Amino acid sequence: MEVYRSILKHNWGYDDFRGIQADIIRSIGEGRDTLGLMPTGGGKSICFQVPAISRYGMCLVITPLISLMRDQVRRIRDLGIKAEAIYSGMSHEDIVRILDNCILGDYKFLYLSPERLTTDLFREKLQRMFNISMIAVDEAHCVSQWGYDFRPSYLKIREIRSLIQKKDVPILALTATATPEVVDDIQQQLGFRERNVFRMSFERKNLIYVVRQTESKIDEIVQILNGVPQGSAIIYIRSRQLTRDVAKQLCERGISAESYHAGLSPSERESRQNDWTQNRVRVIVATNAFGMGIDKSDVRVVIHYSAPDTLEAYYQEAGRAGRDGLTSYAVLLYDRSDLAQFSHRVVNSYPSLEYIRNIYENLCYFYQIGVGEAQGRTFLFDPVEFSMRFRLFGATVNSALHLLSNAGYIDYEEDNDFKSLVQVLLRKDELYSWYNQDQKLDKVLTALMRNYTGLFAQMVPVEESHLAKLTGLTPTDVYMSLKQLAALRIIDFIPHRASPTITFLEPRIETNRVSLPPNVYLDRRADYERRISYVVQYVKSNDTCRSQMLLKYFGQDDSKPCGHCDVCLQRRRGKGSAANKEKEVADAIYSLLADGESHPLYQIDTLPFSPSLVRSVLHNLLSEDIVFENNKTIRWKHE
Repeated sequence: MEVYRSILKHNWGYDDFRGIQADIIRSIGEGRDTLGLMPTGGGKSICFQVPAISRYGMCLVITPLISLMRDQVRRIRDLGIKAEAIYSGMSHEDIVRILDNCILGDYKFLYLSPERLTTDLFREKLQRMFNISMIAVDEAHCVSQWGYDFRPSYLKIREIRSLIQKKDVPILALTATATPEVVDDIQQQLGFRERNVFRMSFERKNLIYVVRQTESKIDEIVQILNGVPQGSAIIYIRSRQLTRDVAKQLCERGISAESYHAGLSPSERESRQNDWTQNRVRVIVATNAFGMGIDKSDVRVVIHYSAPDTLEAYYQEAGRAGRDGLTSYAVLLYDRSDLAQFSHRVVNSYPSLEYIRNIYENLCYFYQIGVGEAQGRTFLFDPVEFSMRFRLFGATVNSALHLLSNAGYIDYEEDNDFKSLVQVLLRKDELYSWYNQDQKLDKVLTALMRNYTGLFAQMVPVEESHLAKLTGLTPTDVYMSLKQLAALRIIDFIPHRASPTITFLEPRIETNRVSLPPNVYLDRRADYERRISYVVQYVKSNDTCRSQMLLKYFGQDDSKPCGHCDVCLQRRRGKGSAANKEKEVADAIYSLLADGESHPLYQIDTLPFSPSLVRSVLHNLLSEDIVFENNKTIRWKHE
C-alpha cells in the first residue's frame, strides 16, 4: 500500500486514503474483480486512478457522463498524465486519431461512453491494444436491468473483456446507489470471476432529511434559504420551464439564482455552472441534468421542489449537500397534487404498446424511411419539432424512444456533444495583415493557427475549452471572440452544440411487428411501480426515521434513528405531558447542539413544537447563558 499512498500524496496531496478506498485499491491491485459501493462524494475516482497509475499499461474507464469524463481527463492531464476521451458526437477522424494514439502511445487512461463499445471501429482497435491494465466501470448500476438507470449499452462491457489480449485484466465496478438485488446483478452481468464487494455505510450523519407539505413551495423555499444563510443551494425541479420561473422568483426576492437544464446551449450551461461553483450565484435551480460530477463541498441545502421517481435518485441528488462534513439539509417539498401525480408518472414512463408502435411509425415518417431501410443510419433528432409535428407530449415521447432503444430497434442518445466547427475564410496573406486589430481576437486566431490544421480548406472541429487554456481567456471570452470573428467574415463558425441522435440498429419493419420483450416492458414497468411506491412511502411516512428508511432500502438494516430528521423530532414531541413541554423543547435543543458546532437558527425552527414555545425556551436558555447566539447561528456553551 505504500506505493499507492505515495501516488496519492504526489498527485492529490492526501496523506492517506479514506473509507474503503484502500480496501478497493488493494483488491484491484491484486487483480481481483471488485465492486465498490460508495455514497456520493466518497471518492470513487481515486479508487481506479491510483492503481491504474501504479500499473503498466492503460486503464479503460467506462462512464455515461460526458461532462464528468471531460472534467476528469482535464484534471488528469493537469497532473502530467496522458489521458484521452471518446464519446458520442465526436468526428470519425478524432476517434481514429485517439484510438491510434492509445495503441502506439503510453497513455494511462482512455475514457469511453458505453455506446462506443458496440462500434466495429473500437472493437477492431481494442484487439491491437496490448497494454490494457484494468477496466473501470463508473455508474455500474446502469448494467443491471433492475437498476434505476438501466442502459443496454452497458451489457456490452462483458463482451469486450473477451476481446482484450490479456485475459486476466481485472474489472472495477463503482456505484453510489445499488440495492442488494442490483449488487448481485452487477457482478453477474459484468462476468465477475468471484463475488467481491466492498461497502461503505450509506449513512450521512451530517445530513438532516426533512419532508414538508406546503401550499406554497416558493414561500417555503424562500423561508428555508433565508434560514440557512451560509453556503450554496440546489433546487431540483422536473420541468425546464419551472426552473426558469422559480429562479426568476427567487431573484425578485433578493436571492441570487440561475436556472439549469439540458435545453441550454453548452456555453450557457458552462457559464451558469461556473457562476454557481465560484459563488457568484448562490442557488442553482435545475432539472436532474445538473449535478453529476459536480464536486462542490459547501452546498448547505438541497431542496426537491419535485420528488424524483426513485429513492436511488433522491439519495444521490440529496447527497450533494454537505460534502464538507458540516450540517446540511435535504428538504423534499410536496403538496396535495403531487401524490396524485405519481400514478401518472407510470403511464408517462411506460406508455401502451400501441402508443410505442405509433411513435416508431411517426419516427420513420419523420425521416422518410421505408420498410427494410435505414439500418446503421444516424439522424439528428429535435424532440420539440417531433412532438409539435405529431401533437404529442414530449415526456411520453422520450419514454417511448427509450423503450424502443432498450428493445434494440434504435439507439437513442439524448446527450450528444458536437464540437464547434471553424474554417478560415481569408487567404493566409489577408489573415496575417489583419492581425493586431483586437488583443482577444488575435489570441484566439493565433491559438487556432498554431494548434489546428486544415482550417483554410474545410470546417475543422475545435474545443473552446482547449482554446481557453491556450489563450488564458475564459471559455465565454473564446466563444464571444469566435462569434465576433465570424461576424467580421474572418472565419465561418458553427458553435458547439448538444443534440439528441437516433440510430436505426435494424432495418425498418412493419409497425404491427414492433414488440417489446417482458424484460424491456412488463418486468421493468412492475419494477418502476415498486420504486415509485417506495418514494410515496418515504413522502407520506410520519413514524419511521428518514435516514433509516433510506438505509434500509439500500440493504443496511442495522441503523439507528438519526435523531434529527423531521420524523425523529416529531417523535420527541409525542413524549411527555403538557406539564413538561418546556423540558422537551429544551432537551430537543440540547440534542441538536450536543456536537458543539454552530447551527443556523433555521434548524431550531424545524423543531416539532409551536414556534412561540420554542422561542420562549430559547430565550430562557440565552438569558441563562446556556446557549450562545451569533450571526443567526447558535451553539451550546460548554464548560
